[in-house]
Amino acid sequence: MDLEARSLQPNVKAVLLAKLREYKSDLNNLKREHKRLASANSNQAARDDLLESGMADAIVSANQRGRLMMSTERLNESSDRIKESRRTMLETEELGVSILQDLHQQRQSLLHANDTVFLLLKVPYRLHLLTGKFEGKDERKRLMRKGGRKNK
Repeated sequence: MDLEARSLQPNVKAVLLAKLREYKSDLNNLKREHKRLASANSNQAARDDLLESGMADAIVSANQRGRLMMSTERLNESSDRIKESRRTMLETEELGVSILQDLHQQRQSLLHANDTVFLLLKVPYRLHLLTGKFEGKDERKRLMRKGGRKNK
């Protein structure tokens, strides 16, 4: 456009060259403003990206907090179950000790009864030694004939 304006007649040429300088100046101003806005937009975009990542971090943090709370709750429930199991184990142990004590007493009673029966069975034998008579003599003979076998 500049070349065409220079080749025209001088009166038209001056007006067109003035308008051309004005247009070039406007164009340069617009380019500078565009660069400024573009850099501002890129700064704004960068800032928005940072804010969005910050929001994403906040969302992630909220998710982590929620998972942490759930994990803590499960841990507390597990601890309660362990305490309850331990209490049950102690009660069972006490019951087992009580049962063993009862069994020990019963064993002692059975041993005492066995000793008593053994002593009572020895009394007729001792009487035999003292008197020479044994009331179970016939029974003993019968057992000897069978060879200690029982009747079927």
